[in-house]
Amino acid sequence: MILVVPLGIVGALLGAKLTGLDNNIYLQVGLITTMGLACKNAILIVEFAEERMRAGASCIESAVEGARLRLRPIIMTSLAFIFGVLPLAIATGPGAGSQNAIGRAVVGGTLTATFLAIFFVPLFFVSVKRCFRLDKPAPCGEAQPVPAE
Repeated sequence: MILVVPLGIVGALLGAKLTGLDNNIYLQVGLITTMGLACKNAILIVEFAEERMRAGASCIESAVEGARLRLRPIIMTSLAFIFGVLPLAIATGPGAGSQNAIGRAVVGGTLTATFLAIFFVPLFFVSVKRCFRLDKPAPCGEAQPVPAE
């Protein structure tokens, strides 16, 4: 989960830079919000991949299946979140500077975190499992059934 946080931060900072915003406290609130959503999306994929590994699937199969099955909930949550903060990003009038900073950081960070995490979280999952030599499926006696959805 920690490896996906920079994907959101890069997008938030890039979104702020492209729209001419300064790094202020409001932008940093947007960064924290983006980190939370990026981690939530990664948790969805990793938890399902862990369940598949406990059921006996290989590390790569588990990661790909987790990303494939969690794609729709991740996209739906992220798009709802983006459309929810869009009014902040395009606000005008008194106090719009703080609203723009939060909104644009969240929109940019959520876009990059969502669309890059779909590809990078399974890669990170497999890399970390192989690095710590945890990439073998569970032995037959310890396999647990995967809940049906």
